[in-house]
Amino acid sequence: MKRILSIILGITLMFSSLNTFAGEGMWLLSMIGKNYEEMKEQGFKLTPEDINNVNQACLKDAIVGLGNEGRPFSHFCTAGIVSDKGLLFTNHHCGYEMIQEHSTVEHDYLRDGFWASSLDEELPNEGTTASIMVRMEDVTAKVLKDVTGEMSEEERNKAIKKVSDELIKEAEKDNDYIARVTDMFDNNQYFLFVHIIYKDVRLVGAPPEDIGKFGGDTDNWSWPRHTGDFSIFRIYTAPDGTPASYSEENVPLKPKYHMPVSIKGIEEGDFSMVMGFPGGTDRYMTSYGLKETMEVVNKWRYNIRSIKLDILRKDMKKDPKIKLQYASKYARSSNYWKYSYEQNIALRKLNTMGQKQAMETKFQEWAEKLQSKKYMDVLDTIEVVYERRREDALARQFLLEALLIGPDLPIFSFQSISFLQQLKNEDLSDEERQKAIEIFKEKAKEFYKNYNPDTERMLIAALFDYFADNIDRKYYPEVFAEVYDKYDGNFEEYKEDIFTKSFFNPKSIFADEESMMDFLDDPKAKTLEKDPIYKMGTSILSMYRNVSGKMNEKSKSLERARRYFVQGVMEINKDFQFYPDANSTIRLTYGNCMGYEPRDGVVYDYYTTLDGVMDKADPEDMEFDLPNRMYELYRNKKFGQYTNDKGELPVCFITDNDITGGNSGSPVMDGKGNLIGLAFDGNTEAMSGDIEFEEDLQRCIIVDTRYILWVIDVYADADNLLDELSIVKN
Repeated sequence: MKRILSIILGITLMFSSLNTFAGEGMWLLSMIGKNYEEMKEQGFKLTPEDINNVNQACLKDAIVGLGNEGRPFSHFCTAGIVSDKGLLFTNHHCGYEMIQEHSTVEHDYLRDGFWASSLDEELPNEGTTASIMVRMEDVTAKVLKDVTGEMSEEERNKAIKKVSDELIKEAEKDNDYIARVTDMFDNNQYFLFVHIIYKDVRLVGAPPEDIGKFGGDTDNWSWPRHTGDFSIFRIYTAPDGTPASYSEENVPLKPKYHMPVSIKGIEEGDFSMVMGFPGGTDRYMTSYGLKETMEVVNKWRYNIRSIKLDILRKDMKKDPKIKLQYASKYARSSNYWKYSYEQNIALRKLNTMGQKQAMETKFQEWAEKLQSKKYMDVLDTIEVVYERRREDALARQFLLEALLIGPDLPIFSFQSISFLQQLKNEDLSDEERQKAIEIFKEKAKEFYKNYNPDTERMLIAALFDYFADNIDRKYYPEVFAEVYDKYDGNFEEYKEDIFTKSFFNPKSIFADEESMMDFLDDPKAKTLEKDPIYKMGTSILSMYRNVSGKMNEKSKSLERARRYFVQGVMEINKDFQFYPDANSTIRLTYGNCMGYEPRDGVVYDYYTTLDGVMDKADPEDMEFDLPNRMYELYRNKKFGQYTNDKGELPVCFITDNDITGGNSGSPVMDGKGNLIGLAFDGNTEAMSGDIEFEEDLQRCIIVDTRYILWVIDVYADADNLLDELSIVKN
């Protein structure tokens, strides 16, 4: 929003530079034509039609959003198609959970890596989806055709939904597509997105995590970086090419387009573009929203997860089995643990609050000069909403982080509600009842595979106690009343009772896999309904929903106020080309490869090499350990064809491309559309980027295709994968 702020403040000098700075902006593909001249000046060699074209194959046909069945549009990562057999490149951390799920103590693919030497060896991942956009359309006029200014927000939303449902139904008629209508600019604009979603995505290759996760938490969100953050998957279809769930009869996807992979390399100043599915930004956020983000969300996410991660870290060191069980959970939790901490530092250091407040002052002056009733009360309304919901927001954050997603059992116990209803249903036949039992038994086996009772005990005691110490009693779930009545508020005693069998108190059926399977041999509804962990989970979720409902009630006027605020900002600057906040829809960003100067006396180069990996390597530190083969290859200088002009093996590089979460795994391309790397991270100095783009500091951290191919080729000897790729050298 630095550009938007500059315009509002009327700073002529800064305004004159707006059209030459390329880094900022996550652009909808339909907007690229308006940026074309600037992109050409930066080094773009293609045309807008080469990026987005409904009638012929183009780059967008090779950009894949990775999601989960049931939530296919909530892309957790991006991938790129790199072969005519549906091969995908994405990040190692994007595939981390799937790699872990296929691992055992005896065959630990996280530790040792995994390389399928044939299609038969590729591993299915139930529930993972791969989404490719077919087309997009601005449907604002259609969606808002029956909307009037006199409508309440509820009436407005109903009218919008009615038209949106009709558009979706029409778009999905007589085809295999899935569509959605998505708002942009805080409900000021609407687009229809039509996707084809594949349901059979298989693991093909991954380096050991000592390569793919090199640097761990220490290097996370940091530059210089030396992480080989990539993994390889493949999309499969039914024999006729249509989307299908996993089957042995399925065949590799024949994509419309796949990207050539470049080993030419990139120099400072070279053009770069990133295409992917960024999850969410909030650059039109007001200072009042920023205050809640910093003081409620970021602060307490960091504090609560610090307790959780400390417990996991210590337990994972004790036992290889526990380490494997909690590897993915730890990685998921630690990523935004550090992000929250670093974002608050960056926001304070860059005075983002001051910039937001200055923008709001100018907005208010404009509204009052215009004497617009529509805009004059907007900021007052937003301020009041955030103030009156503050206590509820804090309680909800604690309920979420400490109780719902802190330990594992509350969510799992709540997931048994539908099973309980089936057990209580007297109309079910014996066959239907047995089927319900078998389905839940499979769900339980999957849960307990990555569960350790002693770890869970410690998480419950520590996190529940922390919640009780920091949150007003009126927000306590019902289970807390029992702990205070029966155990005098001692959560250590409480967790011992629910996990330990005694004469007076049988332990919970959820306590461990053995207890659950014993229960499922002859499950009784009353046993489940009275179970202490079942009651714990349902009471926590009940309170969470209650608090969320109160927040929503207190926030009713916020949606309209935010919509008017963004509308006003755009009205002030009619000639400026705005880009919408990220929302998991496909975007393109363009910029240049460049280093940066984070602080006085410090200058960062734009790339790193294998020399830096070896400088950091430390066998005594699990975050910086390396496979023995890496040392051997380095000593013998076996770098193959992947070196730069200096004879170095490049590992990572940085650009000023604008990215955020969801862009992980996004293909990074040169001006010709050749793949030159995979985006995987941002830098701590610009952790404010989701809220405020910082042109001098914000960098996209990318793993170089030369390092990816070197690991596949020289390290892993996976020639079968290399043979699939279209490798270009210029």
